[in-house]
Amino acid sequence: MPVPVPRQRVNAAAETAAVGSTDLTLLVIEDDPAGTFTVPELVDASGGRVRIRTARNLTEAERLLTDDVHCVLVDLALPAGRTGDDDDRLGPLHHVLRLAPRHAVLALTARGDTELAAAAVHAGAQDHLCREELDGPLLSRAIRYAVERKRADSVQVKLAESRLRAQENARLERGLLPTPLLQGSDLRFAARYRPGRSRALLGGDFYDTVRTPDGTVHAMIGDVCGHGPDEAALGVELRIAWRALTLAGLCGDELLSTLQQVLEHERDNEEIFATLCTVDIAPDGRRAGLCLAGHPSPLIARHGRAAQLLPYEDGGPALGLLPRARWPRRQVELGGSWSLMMYTDGLIEGRSAGPGSPRLGQDGMVEMVNRLLAQGLGGEELLEAAVAQVRELNGGELTDDVAVLLLARERTSRDRDRTAPDRAPSRR
Repeated sequence: MPVPVPRQRVNAAAETAAVGSTDLTLLVIEDDPAGTFTVPELVDASGGRVRIRTARNLTEAERLLTDDVHCVLVDLALPAGRTGDDDDRLGPLHHVLRLAPRHAVLALTARGDTELAAAAVHAGAQDHLCREELDGPLLSRAIRYAVERKRADSVQVKLAESRLRAQENARLERGLLPTPLLQGSDLRFAARYRPGRSRALLGGDFYDTVRTPDGTVHAMIGDVCGHGPDEAALGVELRIAWRALTLAGLCGDELLSTLQQVLEHERDNEEIFATLCTVDIAPDGRRAGLCLAGHPSPLIARHGRAAQLLPYEDGGPALGLLPRARWPRRQVELGGSWSLMMYTDGLIEGRSAGPGSPRLGQDGMVEMVNRLLAQGLGGEELLEAAVAQVRELNGGELTDDVAVLLLARERTSRDRDRTAPDRAPSRR
């Protein structure tokens, strides 16, 4: 059925101004062989232009539906047989919706066919128009409203998908990041994790803490070279393997040698390696064994003393570098009251004063942590402030993954009795 040539009106300036004056392109699909949309474009009162393309059938419409088309006006009077949906009056609309899922779509119906018009909107059209009442300003306004409505719908869909993705990521994060097993220990635990990749859930850094039946607290932090999902998956595998081996009674060189075997079997190529730092804290909390596999040494802050690095001489190589490497276990004295901070190199490889400045390094990190300790920070507040300050010193987001773990022990009454001077014998 022919579509009347749209006539321009001059009394709709307020209506067209409400939807902006951006130039748009309309693809009209109608079956008038003479082509009733004879004007190449419409100009509304606000100066916005709508360029018009016409297609006499759906096959021709596929060829004309290019990226610069904003809206499609489909005549529901198109023969149903051409759409593949016999006896379906909405067949042309269904075909266009499949053909142009990201475009705004308008349905053209006859006057009085309100049931078909409502069905078209329900099927996915942004709006419907009556061919007998169609004119230029009405068409221009309908096109602009349809385009904006489609954009708004797309935004809502993306927001819903983003919320679902965030919920899924939160559930996944709870499953992949460790839950410390410290029941029965008087040590306080805190950790912060920040992947370097944008929108990544996990990076190549990993950590864990468990308490074995003999009362020893074991802690570990590591870093798989690289930042992709394969490295993140390998980090999770190494963490789970470390926990299983630790609970099975392995420690020190024996544990790290076995972890290296796991790495060698699970990595994609021989160039992948991982650094690792492990500590095993005695049940009394006053001493610990330290093993370093190419990893930065932990930072310890003792009661009344400035924070400093634990001894890092005699460490072994990173896992995966040497086939028959050894990792000596070094005994260190912790004292009665202390905080032990383990971290990955993402915390020390940022810049010290913005782009182009030297790396922060371990010495810069020690100075920074001592300033934060002097402010009375500890536990989670200390870690949050440390990561935030490293980012601030770097002058922007850090490109490397960052993992920080803190274990702390308060001075107990037994420790005070142990260091108290002997009492003078009482006189009788």
